[in-house]
Amino acid sequence: MPTTPRTPIPAGTALGLRRNLAQFMLLVAVNALVGGTLGQERTVLPLLASQEFHLDLYSSALTYILAFGLSKAAMNYFAGTLSDRYGRKPVLIAGWLAAVPVPVLLIAAPSWGWVVAANVLLGISQGLTWSTAVIMKMDLVGPRQRGLAMGFNEAAGYLGVAVTALATGYLATAYGLRPAPFLLGAAYIALGLGLTVLTVRETHHHARTEASGHGNGHGNAHAGLTTGQVFTLTSFRDRSLSAASQAGLVNNLNDGLAWGLFPVLFAGAGLDLGQIGILAAAYPAAWGAAQLATGAASDRWGRKWFIAAGMLVQAAALVMTASAHSFGPWLAAAVVLGLGTAMVYPTLLAAVGDVAHPAWRARSVGVYRLWRDGGFAVGALLSGVLADLYGIPAAIAAVAVLTAASGVVVAVRMRGNDHAAA
Repeated sequence: MPTTPRTPIPAGTALGLRRNLAQFMLLVAVNALVGGTLGQERTVLPLLASQEFHLDLYSSALTYILAFGLSKAAMNYFAGTLSDRYGRKPVLIAGWLAAVPVPVLLIAAPSWGWVVAANVLLGISQGLTWSTAVIMKMDLVGPRQRGLAMGFNEAAGYLGVAVTALATGYLATAYGLRPAPFLLGAAYIALGLGLTVLTVRETHHHARTEASGHGNGHGNAHAGLTTGQVFTLTSFRDRSLSAASQAGLVNNLNDGLAWGLFPVLFAGAGLDLGQIGILAAAYPAAWGAAQLATGAASDRWGRKWFIAAGMLVQAAALVMTASAHSFGPWLAAAVVLGLGTAMVYPTLLAAVGDVAHPAWRARSVGVYRLWRDGGFAVGALLSGVLADLYGIPAAIAAVAVLTAASGVVVAVRMRGNDHAAA
């Protein structure tokens, strides 16, 4: 039976990466499959919208990202609450089960509504699986290596996205946009579900072990908070948590832009599917690989300035993308965008973990991820409308300005000593 908050803590429960290395690396592998499940769409769906379903308006074509972002954001919130109530493993299994119909719907879709429905399910799955993988790694490693843990988690996930985006580009070139790219996603889902059911162990007792020796945090950030209080604190009241939440939203706003409009921009410039696949993969590949370094570096040097600088680097990369017209400059911009995102992504998660009490950390991570992945929906709406009105380069430039402003908010609002306190 899964460990729940009501069961005794098993004897010998210990925190730390070395002591829990086998389960930690298993969860890294599981999250790579979670990322691959998302990556099956990155190259193919924007082209499917224009070439098979003939959607002329960008705002219409991006409805699948809107659906994905809203459902994932909601599930992020519930993942933290459910994993505190029922344990982590059941929530992880539920997330994989939600993904099972997705490849079938994408392969068989006779209309765009089926694609949107598939992305509702994909968002539910990603919210439950990715959030729970984050929470479980935080449980295992404890406070000292939280940035390193998040770097490994996000690196695995986004390298999974990158490899699959590249692979599906080649599969689409060789065999067409359907069904071959989505058969790869189906294989990932089957493997991820099997590994989770058979080999992943519950980790909630590790969080309770940490909570038993944890002091209270800043202000009202003590152990006995209700779910509503956790939401308010994470979203608005705590300077560091709220700064992280808005930065996460803007980060995924520009990721939604990259997912939905970059392939269309590249195709409009005459690039072939293979080149588009390379560009779609380069951004998450640089993002994924660099997180192995940036997460650990933030453990040593702190979170705030990594996040603020990373948002500014992303803004510069978006300006590069908007002003470029050929494969080479776009490839350079994709790498720079990935590096900037790598500075931000694991560091934001670690920053939330630094401030949140272990007793409600899972719920706080869920609230942060609610805001962060709500950025997909905001990005789909904003970039689609702007692209329809002014063109794709103007939409990208506008999002670049928002991204830079978000970095300034982090620099002004986030405390600089939370990492030291943790």
